[in-house]
Amino acid sequence: MSRGKRYNGEAKLNIKKVIAVAIALILIVVVIFAIVKLATGNNVENKIVATEYFAAYTEGKWGVIDSRGREIIEPSYDEAIIVPNSTEDIFICTYDVNYETGEYKTSALNSRGDQIFTEYDTVQAIENYDSNNNLWYEDDVLIVTKDGKYGLIDFEGKVLANCEYDSISSLKGIENTFVTEKEGKKGLIDNIGSIIAENNYKDIIPISEQVEDGIILIDENDKYGVIKSDRTVALENQYDNIKQIYGDNKYVVEVNGQWSVIDRDGNTYLTDEFDDIASINGDNVIVINNNKYGVTSLSGEVRINAKYDDLRYTFNNNYIAQRDNKYGIININGDVVLDFKYDSLIYRPTEGFFEGSTSDSVDNDLIDGNFNVRLTGIISEINTENGYMKVRVDGEYKYYNFAFEEKTNIELLRSNTLFLSKQNDKYGYVNKDGIVIVDYIYDDATEQNRFGYASVKKDGVWGAIDSRGREVVEPQYTMENNALIEFIDEWHLGEDLNLNYYTK
Repeated sequence: MSRGKRYNGEAKLNIKKVIAVAIALILIVVVIFAIVKLATGNNVENKIVATEYFAAYTEGKWGVIDSRGREIIEPSYDEAIIVPNSTEDIFICTYDVNYETGEYKTSALNSRGDQIFTEYDTVQAIENYDSNNNLWYEDDVLIVTKDGKYGLIDFEGKVLANCEYDSISSLKGIENTFVTEKEGKKGLIDNIGSIIAENNYKDIIPISEQVEDGIILIDENDKYGVIKSDRTVALENQYDNIKQIYGDNKYVVEVNGQWSVIDRDGNTYLTDEFDDIASINGDNVIVINNNKYGVTSLSGEVRINAKYDDLRYTFNNNYIAQRDNKYGIININGDVVLDFKYDSLIYRPTEGFFEGSTSDSVDNDLIDGNFNVRLTGIISEINTENGYMKVRVDGEYKYYNFAFEEKTNIELLRSNTLFLSKQNDKYGYVNKDGIVIVDYIYDDATEQNRFGYASVKKDGVWGAIDSRGREVVEPQYTMENNALIEFIDEWHLGEDLNLNYYTK
């Protein structure tokens, strides 16, 4: 076999030069690639977005979009489409509405546009409301009807309660608990179809928004009792009234015109020693006498004289109190631990701090658990999931954790690809390395939302950029009536937050 050979007259290769040239070529390629990448905006990765679904409204019609702004159900319905759970592709559509008789038809569709649960006459999302009357929907259960009777199914179509009831509705403010009605009597079931209370009652009232606090049952003799969600009877139906107040397994009941505090063992406290009661906190009770608030122990010992216009428990036997139209904080000994100087004072238990405001300033004092003012500004966002708040301080937005330590948005918003930045009173965006990706040309702007879009304002109108900093909606919307400004591609959040819809 012949082999190639170098002739004596052929120059020899210089290995060092070859390597040097190769390295130079690689560097040139890298530089060119970097320049192209910078010029095209490719130095920012696309944000990873989980698929969610939202009602959409345009040109007088309703449909559904996903979290990338794609139309999933073409807007073609006259009535609002309900998406009870944004992570599930189940959409409740209403059509053929007769406004004179109140009759209508419904159907459930999936993301492919297929009609599902067709064995039922109607399929309905279950409305509920919190204490502030904000609307929300049960996220894993649907009401269905067949031949005029109501039942429950889950999102997979599994029957939880047969269609045998005259009506089914949510228990206001309580998740996963539903009031059923049969032959004029009310009962309770949960979201897996277990019967909490048979249909034997005249009315059913939640004690609070925490189902574990118990539920008041009123029987046909107008006698009140309390049942727990596990069907345990906390109080038999033998009382003339029960207040919607609970604390430490104790309730406030009325018998023969006299009010008492009673526990589940039948022990009674403070019989007829108060005009009204506000809360039970351990061994102490906030009582109301002659329209004044005070604190009394369960044994009847006066802890705080009833001389305040308002009193609210916070933590560790400390109370927000109102006196002479001003709010401060006192402890169980009656000592003032925060001066009475605020027109409004609230406690944020999840975050562990107080927020006080006065009528002569737009800024609020943020006060820690030791009653020291740590910040003065305006809270624009509280994110309990990630443990931070965004506060406008001296005209600038700053980030803090709940220990009042200042943080950067790059430190906190770890899933973002762009971060809001401000220079010379203009807003732009940088990447995680602080490199400017969007120039400082906007008059106002928001951080990137979980879908990868940020809202930007220029010359008095709003638009949007995507997760790579590209302008996807040229500023054009005034949005004067929008409580929250947010975009998904070309769609922006509608004015009615209860409907949770996007429009364009």
